[in-house]
Amino acid sequence: MTSTSDTSSHLGLGSGVAALHGKWGWIVAMGAVYLIAGFVALGSVVMATVASVLVVGAMMIVAGAVEIIGAFQMKSWGKFLIWVLLGVLYVIAGILTFDNPLFAAVLLTLFLGISLIASGAVRLFLAFSMKRESPWVWVALSGAITLLLGLLIVARWPVNSVYILGLFLGIDLIMAGAGWISLGLALKRRG
Repeated sequence: MTSTSDTSSHLGLGSGVAALHGKWGWIVAMGAVYLIAGFVALGSVVMATVASVLVVGAMMIVAGAVEIIGAFQMKSWGKFLIWVLLGVLYVIAGILTFDNPLFAAVLLTLFLGISLIASGAVRLFLAFSMKRESPWVWVALSGAITLLLGLLIVARWPVNSVYILGLFLGIDLIMAGAGWISLGLALKRRG
């Protein structure tokens, strides 16, 4: 017997899918735009790297401004000064990113490589501490691939800084585009 909440959540999902059914063409079109943008990014990974770094710089400036505005909500001077300092540092980092996007790409690529190494190492540790009945092999494989990717990035750093972020952006756009296209086509077949 299903409960009332199970039935209403199932109906809500069904009505949401039904609402998307009429939009399947737009979803496929959006996926095609993503695919084209991904292939353009792969065609010029240096420009894609610069574009992605500039987006990060813009987000840092916005985040810094929000931190500074949020500082005025603090009740004590100590918290106010810390929030303002953090906001100012974010804004300065964002401005420096716009001033020298290739240097920012070097720093972001190093951070990406180190983050992937740390993430892969943690996944490997977790995989070998899992019970043998669980799918520890997949966690270990994921950790090994992530660790290897991080090591490859750090080993070729800083030379690879001009193309790694653009390469990742291009691959991400292509994968997202393929996902949207497959969702749109599945919606079309469903109806």
